[in-house]
Amino acid sequence: MSREQQKVTAGHVARNAFLYVRQSTLRQVTENTESTHRQYALRTRAHALGWPVEKVIVIDSDLGQSGADRDREGFRTLVGEVSMGNAGLVLGLEVSRLSRSSSDWHRLLELCAMTDTLILDEDGLYDPCNFNDRLILGLKAQMSEAELHFLRARLQGGIISRARRGELKLPLPIGLAYDPLDRVVLDPDAQVRKSISFLFDTFTRIGSATATVKAFRKEGMQFPRRLRYGSRKGEVVWVGLTHSRVLQILHNPRYAGAFIFGRTRSRRRPDGTLSCRRVPLDEVEVLLRDQHEGYISWDRFEANQQRLADNSTCGGGDRRPPREGPALLQGLAICGKCGCSMTIRYHARKEGLVPDYMCQKHGIEHGTTVCQHVPGGGTDRAIGELMVELMTPATLEVALQVQKELEARAEAVDAWHDQRVQRAREEADIARVRFMNTHPRQPHRGRCSGRRMEPEAAQSRRSPARL
Repeated sequence: MSREQQKVTAGHVARNAFLYVRQSTLRQVTENTESTHRQYALRTRAHALGWPVEKVIVIDSDLGQSGADRDREGFRTLVGEVSMGNAGLVLGLEVSRLSRSSSDWHRLLELCAMTDTLILDEDGLYDPCNFNDRLILGLKAQMSEAELHFLRARLQGGIISRARRGELKLPLPIGLAYDPLDRVVLDPDAQVRKSISFLFDTFTRIGSATATVKAFRKEGMQFPRRLRYGSRKGEVVWVGLTHSRVLQILHNPRYAGAFIFGRTRSRRRPDGTLSCRRVPLDEVEVLLRDQHEGYISWDRFEANQQRLADNSTCGGGDRRPPREGPALLQGLAICGKCGCSMTIRYHARKEGLVPDYMCQKHGIEHGTTVCQHVPGGGTDRAIGELMVELMTPATLEVALQVQKELEARAEAVDAWHDQRVQRAREEADIARVRFMNTHPRQPHRGRCSGRRMEPEAAQSRRSPARL
């Protein structure tokens, strides 16, 4: 009797033997068929130890799942059978096939020791109740988890090395594309470039992401979006601009010609899912400026970030973006006592809404009284009169320049609409050509059409004088 057969008792053979089969990815299932064949071949080992064919149960529902994934249905089934005492033997090609997590593996070892269940791999048969066997299985689990760490570190190291040189090819946002030499260039579509440039120009002029969305909607302009999934992956579609889309573009350093890597950090939750959070620019792993052509400069990008931070109602800035309402100094009034930004409260009067400027930041935070309260009707009239008095020839010149800028904006919008019409015409022409190639026009069958001619036509060709 061999040493392995000495560990097998009648109580073990009376229970079932469970063969756990797993491959990490579906690609390995289809390509690494030899590994799968070796795992299924372990059934012969169970037969040689005394288990009949009908008592060797194969669990292969986890094919295509990573051993580090805790949401494995097949592994849960195996643990359940072991804990209920239905398993006399657990088979696996190696420890990494059963689990890549030491916590899951040691939990299985504890259950096997409590229910007197043997474990068999390609190297031999082990009894978890035996200290030496359990020590070997624990070392194998540590080596399996370390192997996964080394593989991941090697792959991640190569990715970071290329990223630090700015050569890592990453998915690009709309408006940027790769040329045949894998260099980042502006999108060859002129309408896409003009839409993104119009977005940055509008935000620079207005200073608000919400107002930028309203400006697009007012002009009837749409914004491009590249599909990332599905059968139309890579195709550019035109949709309405949203506030989240504007913030996404304004916060993206790629539009300023910078290469960025490691913008997010992921962490596993207790339930096994991943949580991702965005880190500040000064904490990213790689940030290389002036790596390719962009739509704005880096200084302008930083100015946009500062403007967004000032506009944030929860960011703690002292300035606020202008809101709806007739108040002249909304978002601009600063308290002369404490230097905090003043809020506006409107009152309905016969002449309309009358604003009042209030400094209540410290009052809200500390439960004290309002710092000061200034009626806004007289203040707005005084500021308006002052602006009228300052209308000098120089200010008129500025007004004329503003008028020219407004005309330039209108021309830019008209050019965008012209490009949209031109795009529609080109798409219509392409569709017409495709339709004609698919359904060509059938020739009319007249007296002289086709290869076969009527006798009268043939006779007339032979004797033109008779005509």
